[in-house]
Amino acid sequence: MKISQWNRVITNLWTVLCTSLALIACDQGESNGTTNSITTAEIPEFLEMGGAKSVTSFFITSVGVGEGGKLGGLAGADAHCQALAVAEYAGDHTWRAYLSTVASDAQPAVNARDRIGEGPWYNAEGLLIAANISELHSGDNRIDKFKAATESLNPVNGLGDTPNMHDILTGSQLDGTAYSENDARNCNNWTSNDEGNAQVGHHDRMAPGDDISSWNSAHVTRGCSQADLETAGGAGLFYCFAID
Repeated sequence: MKISQWNRVITNLWTVLCTSLALIACDQGESNGTTNSITTAEIPEFLEMGGAKSVTSFFITSVGVGEGGKLGGLAGADAHCQALAVAEYAGDHTWRAYLSTVASDAQPAVNARDRIGEGPWYNAEGLLIAANISELHSGDNRIDKFKAATESLNPVNGLGDTPNMHDILTGSQLDGTAYSENDARNCNNWTSNDEGNAQVGHHDRMAPGDDISSWNSAHVTRGCSQADLETAGGAGLFYCFAID
């Protein structure tokens, strides 16, 4: 066989091999329920202002409802997120509170992670918070005391008179799911400012000593009243995420 013929054979074999590898990669993506068209690396770290929609798709409420853990349920918390966003010209998104509830009566449990869309999410400065749900619930998200700001881009630690304010209501475990019905930690599904308690995260990731705390599941509160939340480093604030 001539050299030119060998070259054609090698070229054809290489083409077949590359095609096969590409098909395998595609099949793996489909079997995992993911696509290879958009990767985390392609998500920009910063969004310029002036796009079709507001760059803001994540914030911490600058104020709570004012009744401790009594937020009016998930619907009341969502409405609070929407109202604050509208006031800062980010009402062109649909907003959801990052809160979990347990099953009650005919209502199933709701996981905070399942109600906030797919991402990516950016703060009011256009800085990336997380590219997707997996990154949000991993050590790779960008939630800290500087980027996790209010809808007005103000730092949470500078709000009100509560010292070391960093408790953010979530009612959630580390993976963003609800607790059990016997240990709900959500102020009676966010309808109580009296009985119960709530799980909170630390938006600044600060903990005693040199430990790093969780943004969404740091500890449980003493109670559900506004006073209970404020004396422990909170004010009934919670995370808001845009689902579109």
